[in-house]
Amino acid sequence: MQIGVAYSEPGQQIWLNIEVPDDSSVNDAIQRSGILKQFPYIDLAEQKVGVFGRLVKLDAPLKPGDRVEIYREIIADPETVPRRDMVEE
Repeated sequence: MQIGVAYSEPGQQIWLNIEVPDDSSVNDAIQRSGILKQFPYIDLAEQKVGVFGRLVKLDAPLKPGDRVEIYREIIADPETVPRRDMVEE
């Protein structure tokens, strides 16, 4: 079955479409994608993963067309960052 694997960081976004066996898990897809070789600092023991924006565990089964997402740690607390209002001139 075909699924997508997505990861982004400032200035770079990766979205890979890959073929995986029908009984694949989220972890299987991430391993098969090669994204961990491209970004060796990704730590699946620490970073959260999801499918279409919903958090899942690494052993969650996949369905055809799913998009696996690897999330980065939030580096700014939205409650402490000043809000920038859009002002038209």
